[in-house]
Amino acid sequence: MFFRSFFDEKLAQYSYLVGCQRTGEAIVIDPARYVEPYFLVAEKEGLHIVAAAETHIHADFVSGARELALRHDVKLYLSDEGDNDWKYEYVDDVQHEKVKDGTSFSIGNIGFEVLHTPGHTPESISFLLTDRGGGSEKPMGIFTGDFVFVGDVGRPDLLEKAANVAGSSKVGAEQMFESLKRFKNLPDFLQVWPGHGAGSACGKSLGAVPMTTVGYEKMTNWALQHTDKEEFVKELTDEQPEPPKYFAMMKKVNKEGPELTNDEPVPEIDTIETLEQTINNSQSVLVDTRPAQEFGERHLPGSINIPFNKSFPNWAGWLVEYDQDIYVLCDQNQVQDVKIALQSIGLDQLKGFAKVDILDEARNTESYELIDVPELNQRLDEGSVYLIDVRNQSEWNQGHIRGANHMMLGKLKDRLDEIPSDKDIVLQCQSGQRSAIATSLLQGNGFKNVINLKGGFGAWLNEGMPVEK
Repeated sequence: MFFRSFFDEKLAQYSYLVGCQRTGEAIVIDPARYVEPYFLVAEKEGLHIVAAAETHIHADFVSGARELALRHDVKLYLSDEGDNDWKYEYVDDVQHEKVKDGTSFSIGNIGFEVLHTPGHTPESISFLLTDRGGGSEKPMGIFTGDFVFVGDVGRPDLLEKAANVAGSSKVGAEQMFESLKRFKNLPDFLQVWPGHGAGSACGKSLGAVPMTTVGYEKMTNWALQHTDKEEFVKELTDEQPEPPKYFAMMKKVNKEGPELTNDEPVPEIDTIETLEQTINNSQSVLVDTRPAQEFGERHLPGSINIPFNKSFPNWAGWLVEYDQDIYVLCDQNQVQDVKIALQSIGLDQLKGFAKVDILDEARNTESYELIDVPELNQRLDEGSVYLIDVRNQSEWNQGHIRGANHMMLGKLKDRLDEIPSDKDIVLQCQSGQRSAIATSLLQGNGFKNVINLKGGFGAWLNEGMPVEK
């Protein structure tokens, strides 16, 4: 048997290629939208991808399952569990098999058995893998999707918070408790291959190692220590991170069937006049992907700064609308990677890019100031600044600067009317990175008296300043 995991660090998402080396057939588990890496590895290993399987309808990235089925004649194995509200709607157009608890299928000499493991979502399933080519009838491992992670389990509140399905959080948590009972009965030696790692918003304390075992999770995973359902439900639903706004769109896209990807090159904007016109259009957005320091020193008015790092898709999904045309400022060698990152969360409307050096032609640019902790403390005493803390709710609860106003970065754009115009506005997060994005967002929306706190809340703590809770 051939086994290879793939990790998208920008989405903290795992997918897997499993192949039978005797028959040359292979399957992809929970495929990402950009499917080229699977075929590059399969070709190198002499394998032919004939199937793909999904553990559930994903909320945090666009699935590549439909792309594989329509462009590469791949058969899909999709969950038929859960209620009618969460069934795949595009399957009539593709070769597929709907699977339920107890369903078995094979790829060459590799066997798969379906376990219904609801909790994260009603339709969630897991796949037990048995390598019969190696002469064993005992399973080797389990693909758990967003059911069991390393050190954590899938959050049950996404349907309620992201898709507005009232009451589903408690129901999902109760289902998760029952699913974990089943997990505890699996053999300790089974390897566990999860759908996400540290950095994903699909849980609150995911581990950073790529795999684990059933036995190890029984010993160390907090969720598997609970024996009382009510206590488990309370801990599972308490202080889950805010689900990114784009999660609701991903559920819809993956349920109805994503569009096939567009391989056409991104057009280049080579004059500053054309680029400035895109900013003046209310139906478009210019995303400057440079590091925060470079953006802060000089940028085009109206642009927003989302640095192209592993958090790029997350903040693009929070701050860019799906009905906006997107233009990006980036290095030419980054354009394709930026496009793939945007497409991974369904932001397909990338209309053009401009090279960073186009700023040299600009006659009208902006910058913003940085403030250090002693100066902020003085200005808070004077009452001359309005301080906004853009961290998550759980971070705010643990402690915050006196006088701060909590407006989580992803929700800041919806609260602009709460921000006064008669004071300088200081933005602050934990380290200064998220608040840099927030500073650009406010400046791009007409607030010109914006300042970023250098070093963020961490610098405030390092200076020994008082903290409120």
